[in-house]
Amino acid sequence: MKHPYLQEDHYIFKRSLRKFLEKEAYPNYGKWEKDRIIPRAFWTKMGEQGYLCPDLDEKYGGSGVDWGFSVIINEELERVGSSMVGIGLHNDIVVPYISAYGSEEQKQRWLPRCTTGDIITAIAMTEPAAGSDLANIQTTAVFDGDQYILNGQKTFITNGIQSDLILVACKTDTKAFPTYKGISLLLVESETPGFSRGRKLNKVGLHSQDTAELIFEDCRVPKENLLGEEGQGFLYMMEKLQQERLIVAIAAQTASEVMLSLTMDYVKGREAFGKSVGKFQNTQFKLAEMATDIEMGRAFLDALIAAHMEGKNIVTKVSMAKWKLTDIAKKIAAESMQLHGGYGYMEEYEIARRFRDIQVSSIYAGTNEIMKTIIAKNLGL
Repeated sequence: MKHPYLQEDHYIFKRSLRKFLEKEAYPNYGKWEKDRIIPRAFWTKMGEQGYLCPDLDEKYGGSGVDWGFSVIINEELERVGSSMVGIGLHNDIVVPYISAYGSEEQKQRWLPRCTTGDIITAIAMTEPAAGSDLANIQTTAVFDGDQYILNGQKTFITNGIQSDLILVACKTDTKAFPTYKGISLLLVESETPGFSRGRKLNKVGLHSQDTAELIFEDCRVPKENLLGEEGQGFLYMMEKLQQERLIVAIAAQTASEVMLSLTMDYVKGREAFGKSVGKFQNTQFKLAEMATDIEMGRAFLDALIAAHMEGKNIVTKVSMAKWKLTDIAKKIAAESMQLHGGYGYMEEYEIARRFRDIQVSSIYAGTNEIMKTIIAKNLGL
């Protein structure tokens, strides 16, 4: 049966990427986890091989390929480990804002270096008192002469430590009603006076992914760094959240597939009471349930990816996928750890890391409770 979006070129690309990661990522991932950072040198190597922002136009340093290549990159990075999520955020969440809403001057200034890894991007939406409720962010930007004076604090920012260019959601009109009409997006370069980084946050999982607090104190941002139009920031974010949540669903589905494979290998090799653990009916039933959930999830996800690539509005279904696939992945992580027995609780077994890493998937990019609210609203409730 013909795949809904992958063709021969995609499979050739996948084999090439997997070979690259087997050399450059898999052997080093454990060290990155201990060091709590993915080195910039790896980003540069990704850029040299064309694995950063491949869907960008060639004049900006990309390859001009379809988004199916980005899907492959996200899946293969997740197979290495969930801490690789910052690269997907750069490729498929932040850079698309610039390519979609940026001026030609902004695109020429930043995009080519985004494809080489010389610029690492981040997006700063979340604040200490505002997560999923983006309309109530408190960071402000007051226009003064030819600059915006930016003040506020952001937290839980992916790529927060290494980022060179940060897309900041802020209020340029604090009196706007409704409040979301006062939100704009500013691109802040890391050397901008008034910008500083707070703590590198110590997380339960995703250890090698640098997550940080960002602080803006009378940070003077040139007016040329306004992305798109003033007051349109909230609408821009709503337009781009479909792809962001689809990325999370892709990672969750891939993680589930990896965890099933790890557990299958373990139960076949582990013996108890004179036979392999995989011969017990309880084990077989658990694995049958996991495999079924994974097959159904993959079919739904692939159809959504194809529809997204065709430019269709699938917000409701993406919300379903983000909720359901992350929920399934968390359950598979727990069942897989249980089937590993005591060894599943040991750090040297990959399932322990997978169990830790998958928990946040139901929280970021909009909590699963928010996903259900979106679904209910779009059902007319």
